[in-house]
Amino acid sequence: MSTNHESSRAAPELEAFRGEVRAWLQDNCPESLRKRWPDPFAEFSVLRTLRKGDSAIWLEAMIEKGWTAPTWPREYGGGGLSRHQNAILKDEMARINAPPPLLGMGLSMIGPTLLDLGTEAQKKAHLPKIITGDTRWCQGYSEPNAGSDLANIQTKAEDRGDHFIINGSKTWTSGGHLATWMFCLVRTGKYEKKQQGISFVLFEMDQPGITLKPIRLISGDSPFCETFFDNVKALKENVIGKVDEGWSVAKRLLQHERSSIGESPGQPSGENSRVPQLVKLAKHYLGEDKGRIANPELRTDIIRHLINTKAFKLTIKRAFDEAKVGASSGDTTSMFKFYGSENVQAKHELMLEVMGSNALAWEGEDFSDTELETLRIWLGAKAATIYGGSSEIQLNIIAKRVLGLPE
Repeated sequence: MSTNHESSRAAPELEAFRGEVRAWLQDNCPESLRKRWPDPFAEFSVLRTLRKGDSAIWLEAMIEKGWTAPTWPREYGGGGLSRHQNAILKDEMARINAPPPLLGMGLSMIGPTLLDLGTEAQKKAHLPKIITGDTRWCQGYSEPNAGSDLANIQTKAEDRGDHFIINGSKTWTSGGHLATWMFCLVRTGKYEKKQQGISFVLFEMDQPGITLKPIRLISGDSPFCETFFDNVKALKENVIGKVDEGWSVAKRLLQHERSSIGESPGQPSGENSRVPQLVKLAKHYLGEDKGRIANPELRTDIIRHLINTKAFKLTIKRAFDEAKVGASSGDTTSMFKFYGSENVQAKHELMLEVMGSNALAWEGEDFSDTELETLRIWLGAKAATIYGGSSEIQLNIIAKRVLGLPE
């Protein structure tokens, strides 16, 4: 573990790095994009505007720096930053409301899993294209009869020598209509326990035999699909880990997913991110009293939310520090997922309370952009405690594997 002496020695270097980052962002982030960070459910709208206008300029600049994947190794196109440097980059981006140039399951889920468990050939084949946004990924986990009981998957993959032929279906495929690749759990072998005989495979979405059926949500969006496979091909070179032993790979990816949900762009990473926006909205809609939010009850609720969010961020930092010295289990990501999703719902509830009837706007020129999107985001946030493993499942994992409580 780092000593205080080491930390103090590193501090001037980190402050110098902060100055470099601040200057670079000032020169390279287009002014038109400095509004506020995307909501946690903006991934698919970001994908649609990826190569357009100032978003394209911003993306190319960040790709050149390696900062679409700041902590990934430089050899694959990443930035090679330390965790502390990455935290500084996030803070400086939040300071000017610079949006992440790229979002998606490639960066948050399959990429980190490949770094952990992929072969060198798999890393070289997939990581650079994830970093540039040239590939977009979706997840083939849940099935009609395999949601919380994920190991109950029935999608089958038949061995054909150098490849598998896949038949079956998946559901809740986020962004399937935009994805170019899928990472997927398939049944490849016989088993005594359900977790056996499962393989973790990658395959392209643009091939015969894949049918997508959009699922429409209460918010009016259709970010999810049902996905049907009819003799779909997956090369064996794209099996992550060993054939029939994909359950451990699946669990590793879920740890990355839960961590990313807990640390989603909707969660503030610096003092000038989403929480100050909530304070600003409160002062606008509720008025001010000596510089404070006029409504004392909501002022208390907002302060409590700010404190809880800060405590959550410090808990994540502590867990990462403990993980570096082997004192923390990967199952602590369930804490991130549980509290991160509960906290983001709490924030959007507060936004509705602060904005009152203005938050119920759905369409019309008389409303601001914030008013028109607030209710949609609030509705979308209801899914945060379900996808990636429900809050109830996360609490069970925390109880058993983190706290060691008896069943």
